[in-house]
Amino acid sequence: MVNGQERAVVSIEDRGLLYGDGLFETIAVRGGAPCRWSAHFARMARGAERLGIPCPDAQLIRSEVDALVDGIEHAVLRLTLTRGGGGRGYRAPDVQLPTRILALYPSPAPEVGPNNSAVQLRLCHTRLGENPLLAGIKHLNRLEQVLARSEWQRPEITDGLMTDYQGHLICGTMTNVFLVFDDGIVTPALDRCGVVGTTRSLVFECAAVLGIPLAEREVPSAELWRAQALFVTNSLLGMLPVARLESWEYDDRAVPAPLLARVNQGVFQPEMPT
Repeated sequence: MVNGQERAVVSIEDRGLLYGDGLFETIAVRGGAPCRWSAHFARMARGAERLGIPCPDAQLIRSEVDALVDGIEHAVLRLTLTRGGGGRGYRAPDVQLPTRILALYPSPAPEVGPNNSAVQLRLCHTRLGENPLLAGIKHLNRLEQVLARSEWQRPEITDGLMTDYQGHLICGTMTNVFLVFDDGIVTPALDRCGVVGTTRSLVFECAAVLGIPLAEREVPSAELWRAQALFVTNSLLGMLPVARLESWEYDDRAVPAPLLARVNQGVFQPEMPT
C-alpha cells in the first residue's frame, strides 16, 4: 500500500530510493492489530522531526494500518516513510510530499539453541561509523548492516554483534544487546551510532518495575567475555537469551526470568485502535 492506495509502485524520483532519505519501522502483527504501535509511531515521529520530514497524521496512518492488517493473525508489518519526490540533487524540495509505504510479510522463525530458548551469535568484522545526528533513529540507510549480515550464511546464527571503530560494543545487525553482571544489566549507549529499539525501551520499563538495575553506558567489547550472560532484543523476536558468542558459552539461566517473561509478554501484545 502506497499513500493509502493498493499499489506497489513509487516514483523513480522518490528520495527514499535515491538517497535513503527516510525512515522505517518493523512491527509485529498479532490478532489483527500491530503490537506496540504507539512506541513505533513515536519513534518514527522523533526520527521525522530529526530529519525534517513532515510526519503523517497519526489517525490517518493508523486507519491505513488497521485496514491492511484486519483479519491477519500473525505477520510482520513494515512502515516506510520517505521525504517523497524531489528530482535530482541533495537539496530537499521546498514543498515536501512524503511517501508512506505499508507492506506485510510472514513472521520470522528464529533459530534457537538446544534448550529451545537461547540463541547463537557471532562478532562482525564490519564496524559502525559514528554520526550523532543520525544515532538512535531508524533511517533507511542500512548499508553497514547489509555488509555485516553478508559475513555469515550459517542458519543457526541468529545475529552478529557490531562495534564502532574504537572497539565499543554497539548492537547487533538487527538487535540491541544487553550484558548481565552480578550487580545488574548493562546495555551500550547509542548516542553516536546504532538504533534505539522499541523492545530495548521496553526492557528499561520492565526492569524499573521489577527493581532490576539496568545501566546504559559505553561498553568496551572486552566486557563481552566478562559477562555472566547476554540477551538480545528486537520487535519481531522479542527478548532472547544468548547461549553462545563465537566459541564462548554463556549461562542463559543468569538472565532474570521475570524480566524475560514480562518483556516477551509486552512485545507481542496487540495494540487495538482507540
